[in-house]
Amino acid sequence: MKRMIKLAFAAFIAVSLSSCGYNSMVDQREAIEGQWANVENSYQRRADLIPNLVATVKGAADFEQQTLTDVIEARAKATSIQVKAEDLSPETISKYQAAQSQLSGALSRLLVSVERYPELKANQNFLELQAQLEGTENRISVERKRFNDITRDYNAYIKKFPQVIYSGWFGFEKKGYFEADAGAEDAPEVDFSE
Repeated sequence: MKRMIKLAFAAFIAVSLSSCGYNSMVDQREAIEGQWANVENSYQRRADLIPNLVATVKGAADFEQQTLTDVIEARAKATSIQVKAEDLSPETISKYQAAQSQLSGALSRLLVSVERYPELKANQNFLELQAQLEGTENRISVERKRFNDITRDYNAYIKKFPQVIYSGWFGFEKKGYFEADAGAEDAPEVDFSE
């Protein structure tokens, strides 16, 4: 008799958990963690390209040393921030994004300053690295968008009834998004007067 009661109770718990959306919350959290790995891979590819780019640029006579130093330091900072897939809170994502944005800014300054060096613009290694970097930046953008889409679906799901009741009990918390960098809403000014 006790065994029947235990089995009935176990069946009740299993049905309750599946009807509260527990399995769906697990699936969605796993999808976020998988997509986070794709985001990290894209950023890692960029970080791996930078030493080769810096070495190629360094060979140019009289290249601005401070620009190279800024890129190297920004890369070191960006790669030092490690985010675990289990801790994708808004604050954690924001810190990670800030470090990556600093690296993006330093790379942009480097690529703008290269315009003053015709020998670099003609260097085949530099042109290939620049093309790979541009492709990687596009991949980063795509992976971030996919991450935000999956995260939005998850965050909405855990806030809906009846999941909102159970999500907190089982540790399903809101995940953070990648946001546009400060000033991204302002179009860059183009000046052809020079």
